[in-house]
Amino acid sequence: MKGPWSGSPAAAAVLLAICAVISSPQQNQTRRIPQFENDEVKVWKSIVLPNQPLSMHRHDHPRVIIALAGGQMKIVDQTDASETHAWETGKAYWLPANPPGRLHADVNISDKPIEVIVVELRKAQ
Repeated sequence: MKGPWSGSPAAAAVLLAICAVISSPQQNQTRRIPQFENDEVKVWKSIVLPNQPLSMHRHDHPRVIIALAGGQMKIVDQTDASETHAWETGKAYWLPANPPGRLHADVNISDKPIEVIVVELRKAQ
């Protein structure tokens, strides 16, 4: 008996792609998604799930954060010093470059995922 997908390699490929997206483990993980990059700016989307911090990192350049889905983000540096930012959905925020040699992790202390667009200004210090 033949089903609607039999005999069509293109249809089978589409079905496999849909299954991969639906079952993708990344959907349940904190992650960065590149959006755009040139000599002036680097833009990415960060999705930070509750209690799934981004790994330690640093920013050599200042950046604008645009909250697509806001919440409370705790920024913890390598010495365990921290500061908390309340990011409201639909608003933009300025963050300066990190001090030389200082790493930090972003920890979502809200109960829902935080999604932000980050626009890093590559030529600014």
